Amino acid sequence: MAAEMGMSMQAGSSSYLEMHPERKIALFQNPYILGITFAAGLGGLLFGYDTGVVSGALLYIKEDFEVVRNSSFLQEVIVGMALIGAIFGAAIGGVINDNLGRKSATIIADICFGAGSVVMATAPNPYVIIAGRFLVGLGVGAASVTAPVYIAEVSPSEIRGGLVSANTLMVTAGQFLSYVINFGLTRVPGTWRWMLGVASLPAVLQFVLMAFLPESPRWLYMKNRKEEAVGVLSKIYSSPRLEDEIAILEELLEQERKSEAKVKYSDVFRKKEIRSAFICGGGLQAIQQLSGISIIMYYSPIIIQMAGFRSNESALFLSLIVSGMNAAATILGIYLIDIVGRKVLALSSLSGMTVSLVVLSTTCYLMGHGNASQTLGWIAILGLVLYILFYAPGMGPMPWIVNSEIYPQEYRGLCGGMSATVNWICSVIMSTSFLSVVDAIGLGQSFMILLGVSAISIVFVIFLMPETKGLTFEEVANVWNERAHGKDKNVQSLAENAALSS
Repeated sequence: MAAEMGMSMQAGSSSYLEMHPERKIALFQNPYILGITFAAGLGGLLFGYDTGVVSGALLYIKEDFEVVRNSSFLQEVIVGMALIGAIFGAAIGGVINDNLGRKSATIIADICFGAGSVVMATAPNPYVIIAGRFLVGLGVGAASVTAPVYIAEVSPSEIRGGLVSANTLMVTAGQFLSYVINFGLTRVPGTWRWMLGVASLPAVLQFVLMAFLPESPRWLYMKNRKEEAVGVLSKIYSSPRLEDEIAILEELLEQERKSEAKVKYSDVFRKKEIRSAFICGGGLQAIQQLSGISIIMYYSPIIIQMAGFRSNESALFLSLIVSGMNAAATILGIYLIDIVGRKVLALSSLSGMTVSLVVLSTTCYLMGHGNASQTLGWIAILGLVLYILFYAPGMGPMPWIVNSEIYPQEYRGLCGGMSATVNWICSVIMSTSFLSVVDAIGLGQSFMILLGVSAISIVFVIFLMPETKGLTFEEVANVWNERAHGKDKNVQSLAENAALSS
């Protein structure tokens, strides 16, 4: 009896699925899970669209407003204000997730994004654009926390990586869509207004869809709304795995009842196992941004113009190709994430990005020192494409996937919000300083800094990132307990506790 209970409590673990292969759920097997993933992933689409659209809109905002055209700083503020808003949105979004739920947090993000898009599209001057960018940033920040967690909590462990990666695919699809729209609107009057205003449409669509979608079953169960949680879970799992998944949630709820302490920000730094998890999760978010992706996505048309392709149309068209590569390579990541694992994919991605930055920094350095040949310009574009091809399947989704699965239930919203805030802070630093750094030291030297960050990041992943492929949330928690306290002091898994008490 004890052995049977121990097995049932490990629902979703690799040993459980090896013992019961008929209970395994394939990636495209359940339309209900795919529908939730798509609707939640619209938050990623919003995130991606905003990342891509401003790079094209900025070319035309400069034409309409002389004060913007004459100030690199004001251009950086227009780009960076959304990221500043995202810092606040991510921090507040984590709290909203824990207290009001994933569904409410998504709806609030949609309202912020829709309102900000309208403000930008009707802005009479660049300062109103900046205010609209802040509102959009609030929505983007909240969505960046909520979507990966929401998807992870409705996903069976064996396909969790692929489904959370699908959110990143929506991000890259949003970026690609923004470049398509940017390129298509190049000759339309009021170009940048249409570019920025169209962003409200996905927000409205997600707002409507969320009215018909359920709350996260894990969040519902932890709030003692068991009937609702079981109703959602019954659409994801069939019996007997359904009962096994419910048993895990019941044990988690019982543990929470026994614990009188409330979750606090200080716990993240005071408790060794939570601190270790946050260093990993927050570190990956920092690496993603400090290795240059914000610069590539926000300024790719400007970078392409610096590489010798001067016209707005040429810059937007080549940016469209780069963005298309991003989306295509992300699909590869969805396939690989649950096969090769998180760590191997992250290391492969960073290694390729490092090589790409060698190409990009070298060619841009040579072009900046009098070798302005078209051949070097095309090699620089090749370096840009290689960077994206290596980034997209690995370091694109990886920080979001890892952060959606490495924290205990009671810390998931809080730590997810904090780590997303790290991402946005680093994104602000990179995007608001890039043009000024290029003015000061040159484009090639700026890419050399990113090259150094990418190389150092490989060491970080080797030593501080565990492999979480195929692990349940509870098994991941045990990984951090082992790292913090050693195997001899590790807190036993839920399955073992249940077996011992039977």
